[in-house]
Amino acid sequence: MEAVAAIVALIFVLFVVLGTYATVKAVGAAKRGVDRTVAQARRTVEDSTLRAKTLAQPGAFGELAQLRLSLRTSMRATQDALHAGVGEDESLKESLALFQRLSAHGHELDADMKRLEREPNRAHLIEQLPKLRERTEQITKSADALRSAARDRARRFAGDDLDSLSQQIDMEAGALRHWTKEPAPAQPPPPWPEAPAAAGDQQTWPDTAPSRTAEEAAAEEPTPTRPAITPPAARPTYPWEKKRRPESTT
Repeated sequence: MEAVAAIVALIFVLFVVLGTYATVKAVGAAKRGVDRTVAQARRTVEDSTLRAKTLAQPGAFGELAQLRLSLRTSMRATQDALHAGVGEDESLKESLALFQRLSAHGHELDADMKRLEREPNRAHLIEQLPKLRERTEQITKSADALRSAARDRARRFAGDDLDSLSQQIDMEAGALRHWTKEPAPAQPPPPWPEAPAAAGDQQTWPDTAPSRTAEEAAAEEPTPTRPAITPPAARPTYPWEKKRRPESTT
């Protein structure tokens, strides 16, 4: 019984630990989601405010708001492009590291311009505008170059993959339609080359036929016919034989 109670207690503790871990993870994920939502909402509100200032405040303050809006838009677009492509292309990690260094300069410049928005001395703001404009153009130009290169690289890879896929599909379609291919007509075999004619090898026909030999003439002569039965020869007469008397007529 004590062993069973210990096992039950151990299982209970495991469930409590797992439940606590799952709760902490869920709370952390929810907190990160809330933070992202709040940051995005704050960023949207701030961008809308800057757009309104560019229209409502002409002069130095309006130009300052335009510089901030241009900087934030360029940096955000480059960040989204690099983060979206680094999952598929490992070579973009180096580009992302360079952007993080550039992003530190961008945040510093944005903070300087944000402080100048509350600057009561308008002359000081006008004096700082050329430097702020130059720094903004330098940072946004670098960010745009990184973003453009990343997009061109992704487009090139997509085009190469599409070309390869199209070739494979064409080959597969041809293999599926193999019965539609007509066999090529059989070519007749080439003729044999003629043998060269040797000197004196031509056949000539004499004007008169050659005389036949005696044997050929004899062979062609008709053979005299022989009787089927040989007639009897005359019997010879000997002296000791008696003469035959003539038969009487009586």
